[in-house]
Amino acid sequence: MYFTDRGIEELAERRGAEEVTLTWVSDRLREFVDLNPEFETPVERLATWLARLDDDEDD
Repeated sequence: MYFTDRGIEELAERRGAEEVTLTWVSDRLREFVDLNPEFETPVERLATWLARLDDDEDD
């Protein structure tokens, strides 16, 4: 188990039943980066990865 898995598991346990919009998630990511600018690059990579999940791998 990676260290990050603990946070992901906590998120699923505490908030897993909630329904949120991607706008809400985007706002929380922006808020997080504002408070923790050193994580700007990993958050940007995660956001980009999530945004492109449905892109064809052939492109």
